[in-house]
Amino acid sequence: MNPIRLLRERAAMTQDALAKAAATSQPTIAAYEAGRKSPTVNTVQRLAKAAGFRAEVAYYAPLNREERRSLYLHSAIAARLADNPEGVLALARRSLGRMSARTRQATQLVREWDVILDRPLPALLPVLTDLGEWARELRHVTPFAGVLSAAERAAVYRAFAADERGVS
Repeated sequence: MNPIRLLRERAAMTQDALAKAAATSQPTIAAYEAGRKSPTVNTVQRLAKAAGFRAEVAYYAPLNREERRSLYLHSAIAARLADNPEGVLALARRSLGRMSARTRQATQLVREWDVILDRPLPALLPVLTDLGEWARELRHVTPFAGVLSAAERAAVYRAFAADERGVS
């Protein structure tokens, strides 16, 4: 996922709002998100600061296609969670309960989700789109199945495919 789009979504800002906060233009933000322009590290740090975050350089193993697709899906789930925390968390907890009941001993990842779902929303949301190895593993056993309708999932997958082809 594009780092500027990820920043903007985590900050729950529009392109215009981020642009104004960072003293730049909306078309510039759009160009960064579309990959038509590449921001420098200093620019990313400035945008992050304008959005109320701090940007750091981190190194991750490249995501494979399945992990990138999962990240797209979980970004959409994170947006739904931000819009309707009570409903989405209730659904996730029911799903997690079914997952736990199906296994004789809860796996470490299922136990971790049990802890994560009790965290405050600002601590939970970033887990869904974290690029780190542990978050990648967590997404393999997500309790958020069913949060998006089949049509919504299909739309996310179409957007992912378009992004993979470089189509905006």
